[in-house]
Amino acid sequence: MQGLNIGIAGCGPAGLAAALMLHRSGHQITLFDQFDEPGPVGSGLMIQPTGMAVLVKLGLANEVARRGSRIRGLKGLDEHGRTALDAHYDKLGLAGAFGIGIHRASLFTVLFDAVQHEGIQIETGRAIAASSINATGRSLSFSDGSKSCAFDLIVDASGWQTVFDDTPKNILPFGAIWASLPVEADDPYDLGLLEQRYRRAGQMVGVLPIGSRTVDGHQEAAFFWSLKVADHAVWCATPIDEWKAQVRALWPETLPLLDRITSRDQLTFARYAHRTAKRPVGKRMIAIGDSWHSASPQLGQGANMALLDAWSLQRGLAEGRTLGEALRLAKGWRRDHVDFYQWITAFFTPLYQSDGSIEPWLRDRILAPLSQVWPISRIQALLMSGMFGSPLASLGLDPPDYSSL
Repeated sequence: MQGLNIGIAGCGPAGLAAALMLHRSGHQITLFDQFDEPGPVGSGLMIQPTGMAVLVKLGLANEVARRGSRIRGLKGLDEHGRTALDAHYDKLGLAGAFGIGIHRASLFTVLFDAVQHEGIQIETGRAIAASSINATGRSLSFSDGSKSCAFDLIVDASGWQTVFDDTPKNILPFGAIWASLPVEADDPYDLGLLEQRYRRAGQMVGVLPIGSRTVDGHQEAAFFWSLKVADHAVWCATPIDEWKAQVRALWPETLPLLDRITSRDQLTFARYAHRTAKRPVGKRMIAIGDSWHSASPQLGQGANMALLDAWSLQRGLAEGRTLGEALRLAKGWRRDHVDFYQWITAFFTPLYQSDGSIEPWLRDRILAPLSQVWPISRIQALLMSGMFGSPLASLGLDPPDYSSL
């Protein structure tokens, strides 16, 4: 499977990583993005050991680590100061392991600069409406009525709003208000932790250190506040100082960050969908990343799963004897890991974002105490890091050597 002409829809982490890998494997790549200038959407994310293993193969791990913040664990307290979440990477049994909190813009820049450096073709302003197939290959149709050439393979990396799959989008009840804010040395936050505070499961405020977007830039943190999609309009109509008072009542130490929010223009509302495509593989087509599987960010797996999907596709094309076999291999190597994390994320999300009373009680009184006891503490770390089920071994990937980062 050498020298295929491949079109990739979407310039997110999945699309950019796939473009780099497939280009380096000898395929001709064209990336398509709906925006006039491709760019990141969102604020902060976590790079887990799974995603880092792929970035090592791409030769980009050190640059990503340099731009991000080293995160040694997750810490969450309820409104009474009781521990509701306490998960650390040192429980993995992987020497020196840590997560990396990073701004989406930083991850995007690292991947996008590599794509541009290698001369991969990018077509912008191309909003995709559909695709069609004939004897010569599969083409993309665009919203302006134009059509691409016929490709040997189309990779759908366009995200959970993909037009290629009619699986219900299943928008989750809760989204989040996000902001990327500067942090100072005397701020009352541990810049090695992702910290959260909860009032039952209906309110959550969190702070994730995300490093710096420029070489010598200011250190930042992603600040987020959970909010029901149905309540967003009411939140927009509420005076910002009233909302800040709500946040401060739950976590008084957020005052320095709240003081740096002077306008709603600094805040972005993100919605999330929990969906799994019914047919991630079709004739001359495969979905990767959120186009195949999307979920809430509660376990921080989105970008990491996308990077694993891209690696699996590259490996499938390298080992498959036919295109159909290559795509089946790529899907097969990822299917169990994807299915498990779709299920476990659906289970955990209501514990932290829901209107229920049973879910937070279960979280605080049963799961939190159990998580401090071996082997539950190790299982929790494996779940948090994306390493549950040993997904790297089946893909021929090694765990990252953290001492070299």
